[in-house]
Amino acid sequence: MSDTRHPGESRELGEDENGRVSPAPRGPSLRRDDAIGRPHSRVLGFAIAGAVFLFDQVVKWLVINPLELQQRGLIPLLKNFDLRWVENRGVSMGFLTADTDLSRWLLVLFTAAIAAFVGSWLWRERRRDDSIALALVLGGALGNILDRIRFGYVVDYADLHFGEWRPFLIFNVADAAITVGVLLLLLRTLLTRDGKKARKDK
Repeated sequence: MSDTRHPGESRELGEDENGRVSPAPRGPSLRRDDAIGRPHSRVLGFAIAGAVFLFDQVVKWLVINPLELQQRGLIPLLKNFDLRWVENRGVSMGFLTADTDLSRWLLVLFTAAIAAFVGSWLWRERRRDDSIALALVLGGALGNILDRIRFGYVVDYADLHFGEWRPFLIFNVADAAITVGVLLLLLRTLLTRDGKKARKDK
């Protein structure tokens, strides 16, 4: 059966001039998906980062001002959870302590560089799950950086404990967001690696 279409008319994707079916080209389709998916993931990611940053700062304001935790030192809440004032002069969860002005500002620069890298990664990221994880890390990092610039230390207050045993150092919302974001990135990396290995084994 002959093709009755005129030479100028468009043909269905995957069919040549003689009516033979050929594999559909994939390049333009993937580029369209990238163009659509990346802005959506970008907006979602930076919105989540902003929300984490804002929530972290609001909770710290409540802890410092209405609750006056700095003056009180300790506020018992639950059997296994208290509010306890800690001035963290290190990075997340108390690591890399900076005790001098020089080390403080070097730590600010170091964490700001990490935040810039994460922000750049988030800007380019297309996957929604990775964007969410990166957003948690970015929002938390910015919250702690602002503390260090304003106070010279990060305000920590969340004390989770079981008797005398603490699974974490005393932390804050920003620390929790950073930890969850990093764990999500590691989990997806492991799952992706296992999936590739399973396909190779087949």
